[in-house]
Amino acid sequence: MQHLYAVIMAGGAGKRFWPLSRRDTPKQFLPLGRGEGSLLARTAARLEGLVPADRVYVVTAEHLVDATRRELPDMPAENILAEPVGRNTAPCIGWAAATIRRRDPEAILAVLPADHEIENEPEFRAVLERAAQATQAGDLVTVGLSPTRPETGYGYIEMADEISPGVHAARRFVEKPTHARAERFLASGDFLWNGGIFLFQAAAILEAISESLPSLGAALAEFDAAAERGEEAALVAARYAELPSVSIDHGVMEKARRVLVVPADFGWSDLGSWVTAWEQAPKDDHQNAAPEGSVLLDAKGCYVRVAEGKRVALVGVEDLVVVDTPDALLIMPRARAQEVRQVVELLTERGEDQLV
Repeated sequence: MQHLYAVIMAGGAGKRFWPLSRRDTPKQFLPLGRGEGSLLARTAARLEGLVPADRVYVVTAEHLVDATRRELPDMPAENILAEPVGRNTAPCIGWAAATIRRRDPEAILAVLPADHEIENEPEFRAVLERAAQATQAGDLVTVGLSPTRPETGYGYIEMADEISPGVHAARRFVEKPTHARAERFLASGDFLWNGGIFLFQAAAILEAISESLPSLGAALAEFDAAAERGEEAALVAARYAELPSVSIDHGVMEKARRVLVVPADFGWSDLGSWVTAWEQAPKDDHQNAAPEGSVLLDAKGCYVRVAEGKRVALVGVEDLVVVDTPDALLIMPRARAQEVRQVVELLTERGEDQLV
């Protein structure tokens, strides 16, 4: 597919992986999950054979550009788009689409978060290719992940009729449901998890942005005009913070006239917290994920991550997360993993910026 490009969104702060994840090394730069290397490097690597390296772009924060270059040393410098400030995914995707359309007016974008775990990479590439083909008529396409449990932490997409093999109309997007509602979704077989993977023609998503988010569309048109004058960098620096902070889901996809969904089952996991890190990690017979040599006496369901060479002993505890770094130690019940970001916010309020 000679017009297929990839846009990897890698600007997140990764607060829920504190204390390992910090402002200058958020989770996308960490070796989390089952594979080797950082999440960002693995995201780029799994595109090999589908998208040439020079057609892979990364959108990240300005202060993470150097870290991005270290993780992706072969990436052309102009393929790294540095946001002066984070404004959610609609501006991020819109700016990338405008940039790539200037290079290739027929470009098709595959938009991918940098923090996913994918087990079956050949199937992942096959799904992206099927979804890219579905964009040919100008439709906006999302990849829906086959749910394996009544998850309340994800959004859902309801499928409508199959319009071609492996491609359905999307009836609606649904916010994170209650457990009872999620059980009904799972039982119906008509709902898929919204994993934040999108494909569309650059021109089509820019048109949809202009219709649904006219102020963002106007700003992107100004970026285009400034690029022709060689002044885009200055305008982005001056105006990016003024862009609306809205997700592509809420801002565009939910309002678009025609959205398609491609069901997928390629062993997907959103590495969103220490709970998912525990889920992905190898475990002993008592569901503990701990370094080799740990002393575990009557311990069950625990996740332990410490510096290499440090001996850990757990006695009579269950379902804990223990993460040790040279300057911080986190201990919490696994069930409260979503609250880690509150620790980061409290440390920031206390002025302990060296810890975040």
